[in-house]
Amino acid sequence: MKLDRNARAILLRIYIGESDRYEGKPLYRYLVELFKREGFYGATVLRGITGFGETSRIHTTSVLRLSTDLPVVVEVVDSQEKIDQIKPKLEKIISGGLVTEQGVTIWAYRGE
Repeated sequence: MKLDRNARAILLRIYIGESDRYEGKPLYRYLVELFKREGFYGATVLRGITGFGETSRIHTTSVLRLSTDLPVVVEVVDSQEKIDQIKPKLEKIISGGLVTEQGVTIWAYRGE
């Protein structure tokens, strides 16, 4: 897929906890390395300051209580085909959290 203006793509968002791990390393880092190995255009990790999930336990960066398990979102954008190809691997790697996908339109993509 070429990331030209107005190209259609899929945004995959993976909501996990900062303390989640896979094969001895932080899960978010493992996922970014996986997307790089698989030839995705790029991935971004966003660290939340407050959030809660299925357990309804609030995770926060409050001054009074610094959480060791802040919310983390890993985002990757690529073609529907690439996203579909990676899903079976993600199914084996991600044991908890939420994964969403949505169609997006590329507005701009500029190399560094």
